[in-house]
Amino acid sequence: MSPLDISLADLIARLDEELPGADQLARVSEARLRAQTLSDLGDQLIDHYVNKAKQTGASWTEIGDAIGVTKQAAQQRHAPGPFERYTNLNRHSIVLAQEAARTYKHDFIGTEHLLLGLLGEPRGLAYDVLIAKAGSEQRVRAAIEEAMPPAGNKALRGHIAFRPESKEAIEEARRAAADLGHDWVGTEHALLGLIRAADGSAARILRNLGFTSDELRETVRAEVAKRPGAGDGQ
Repeated sequence: MSPLDISLADLIARLDEELPGADQLARVSEARLRAQTLSDLGDQLIDHYVNKAKQTGASWTEIGDAIGVTKQAAQQRHAPGPFERYTNLNRHSIVLAQEAARTYKHDFIGTEHLLLGLLGEPRGLAYDVLIAKAGSEQRVRAAIEEAMPPAGNKALRGHIAFRPESKEAIEEARRAAADLGHDWVGTEHALLGLIRAADGSAARILRNLGFTSDELRETVRAEVAKRPGAGDGQ
């Protein structure tokens, strides 16, 4: 019995429903993309509870035993990384960015993919800020699509690396959170990180949509103040 309230039949039925006219090879490609997304989410689920265990004083030896690996393997895999203070919604936006890169058969994750990931998480504050300024989701999506590099020729397997400007945006998101005195890194901070990484495609897209770094920072500050529980998931 699956520990989750979902079955293989559910996954198959949903894919078939969403791709009614696709041939079987197209469904194989889509199934692989969805399997990778599920794998990424599973890794994030484990990371979440490893962090919780560390906060309660569990040792790496104990965590390794719980996972079924050595202390060294657990520490290498789950040591704090660049997404340590990311909220669940922001982590999900990263998964969506990875999925976007795979969909376009790109061998990199650019800032344009990161922005598309934020647009794909409508529960996040970044989504609300984007739509309020741009007027519609379609306008933002069209701007991203226009700036997106041509699709590759071959579907990728395994790890997809972040481009340097994407790494810069991720670092700037953490700095933006710290500058605002927030102890979490939410989708709103990720949006600030993207516009601060001035050489990235996302920064150009945002500027073309009418955003400026200073105005966006003040918008985020004001919106977070309206949402007392913002750090719990956005």
